[in-house]
Amino acid sequence: MTAGIIRVGISGWTYAPWRGVFYPKGLKREQELEFAASHLRAIEINGTFYGMQRPETFASWADQVPADFVFAVKAPRYITHILRLRDAQVPLANFIASGLLRLGIHLGPILWQFPPNFRFDPKRIEPFLRMLPHDTGAAAALGRKHDNKLCAPAWLDVETRRPMRHAFEIRHESFRCKEFIDLLRAHDVALVCADSVAWPRMMDVTSNFVYCRLHGSEELYASGYDNQALDEWARRIKAWAYGDEPADVERVGGKARPRKRDVFVFFDNDQKVRAPANAMELIRRLRP
Repeated sequence: MTAGIIRVGISGWTYAPWRGVFYPKGLKREQELEFAASHLRAIEINGTFYGMQRPETFASWADQVPADFVFAVKAPRYITHILRLRDAQVPLANFIASGLLRLGIHLGPILWQFPPNFRFDPKRIEPFLRMLPHDTGAAAALGRKHDNKLCAPAWLDVETRRPMRHAFEIRHESFRCKEFIDLLRAHDVALVCADSVAWPRMMDVTSNFVYCRLHGSEELYASGYDNQALDEWARRIKAWAYGDEPADVERVGGKARPRKRDVFVFFDNDQKVRAPANAMELIRRLRP
């Protein structure tokens, strides 16, 4: 069996401590994304989590990266943390219409990150899962339901219909149940495997891709990954990419059927400073 595509990256790219460490001294701030994208195959966009963006912002990001590079996009916290998935259709339409589709070929998975006090509630989660668009055509149709709260005119052009992927990162123990895993599989949404001391770590495969966020397993956001840990993650990633499961898999539901899968891995650790180095060290381990 051939392997899926493996993309290793970082969460965000604009951090002052990286300057002179990951970024060369003297590199202009407006060149940081281009530099990071030349070393990695994916980056999470954090700005979309905190506020509404403009189409020209998405277009600018897309123009700065290579053709085979993708962005994972963090969905708005307004939907996950404030509304907590209630009455989410119009805010979801606003998110799409704000320019998300301007990323074009660079649009990767949408990351839905939930707060630690958000508990599993199938009556709230299942309607939201049904709402999520799984291709850019469906996303454009949903985006037309936006209201007047956009920062700029809506962008909903779709030249080529492409698949869209979604991943859920949960942070409450109540999600550690088979019912949640079954819901994600029924709606083709990935469960984020979050490596953290603070939140549940589950490795159930629920979609045609795997999404990992490495926050630091010893101290949240503050611990790097040593050689042994990177070797362990490399073995897990290769297993998923080739359609198998890691030997040390931590599952709640049943085993997923064997098939090659794309794997996304993002480092969000050591107050961000170690993230680029860890990412590139992992990439070296994953080379054929």
